[in-house]
Amino acid sequence: MTWLDRFALFTPLDAAALGLLVLAWLAIGWRIEHATAKHPSTSQIMAGYRREWMRQMITREPRIFDAQIVASLRQGTAFFASTAVIALGGTLALIGNAERLTGIANDLVLTEAPTFVWEAKLVVLVLFLTNAFLKFVWANRLFGYAAVVMAAVPNDASHPDCSPRADQAAEINVAAARSFNRGLRAVYFGLACAAWLAGPWALMAATVFTLAVIWRREFASKSRNILLGTKT
Repeated sequence: MTWLDRFALFTPLDAAALGLLVLAWLAIGWRIEHATAKHPSTSQIMAGYRREWMRQMITREPRIFDAQIVASLRQGTAFFASTAVIALGGTLALIGNAERLTGIANDLVLTEAPTFVWEAKLVVLVLFLTNAFLKFVWANRLFGYAAVVMAAVPNDASHPDCSPRADQAAEINVAAARSFNRGLRAVYFGLACAAWLAGPWALMAATVFTLAVIWRREFASKSRNILLGTKT
């Protein structure tokens, strides 16, 4: 069986469901990071708070509080990175033992599909988990960079390098948070991808549900209104 024959095992509905998943993942990510100033996303609002944090740090003595926050953020990224690795290893192990999965999956969707179909679906999940792992690792690295730049901010608030270095620390902090959020979105849509094992309609439903959840958290959540200082 050639590769073309194998991919012919998937229906046009499978292709449409996969396309919807990828499109939703890319579109919501772009929208969150490029939201309008009139209706910013929660991530953009938090970026403003991160910049204000670095400005307040300049006059804070001692700066142990700031160091503790960065350490906490790094712990969070390390936790999610390790979790992504565990999930990635489990999925790869499942691919290596796809014969058992085939019987369960065929019973689930009430159809007879060869092992390659289920392996291919799991490979898509592996790609999402790999993307998430790389984003989490890079976020952890960036938070480390931010900690070093924060330590390089002079204690004297009147020093000419004080504000520029605080701004540098803020931008690295924002970049780290952006990478972390991208990793989280990859995990969200990776979980949605797992629904493909139940068929293309299940994948579409999971994609729409995941998209709605992320949209609400970024643009219509109570926490967002609190950050904006508006009443709920």
